[in-house]
Amino acid sequence: MKSSLMTIGEVADRFHMPAHVLRHWESVGLLSPARVTGGRRCYTRDDLFRVASILRAKQAGMPLPDIRAFLLARDPAARKDLLRRNHDAVQARMAALRAASALLEAGLNCSHEDITTCPNYRLHLTELVDHHGQAPVTQEPEASERPADLG
Repeated sequence: MKSSLMTIGEVADRFHMPAHVLRHWESVGLLSPARVTGGRRCYTRDDLFRVASILRAKQAGMPLPDIRAFLLARDPAARKDLLRRNHDAVQARMAALRAASALLEAGLNCSHEDITTCPNYRLHLTELVDHHGQAPVTQEPEASERPADLG
């Protein structure tokens, strides 16, 4: 294989993932590496950028069908709409994480014997209490959308 082409194992190693994840992504239409003699996959630099795009989108919480739609979108308006929806979901998760972090900091800074009675700690929980215990809903990929740990 030429030095500019990589095997599935080399790509998997480069991105610290199992090769079966790359095969799965290919099976759902996210990747389409070229084939060489014997049907072996060979990945180009463009394929590496595509893998990186998929990984980053997964980190953003995008489900595989949305990632596929994003990567295959020919209509810029449709692509931007899809990205906007996912961006809004990321922003909501970030807000929830900031609130969770603030709660943890309040707990770390609390000197009360019983943290559940601390007014400062309770202040961080007021939104949940006032909304009948329902935290904002975040978009999580369903288990069926991801094999193993990265799919």
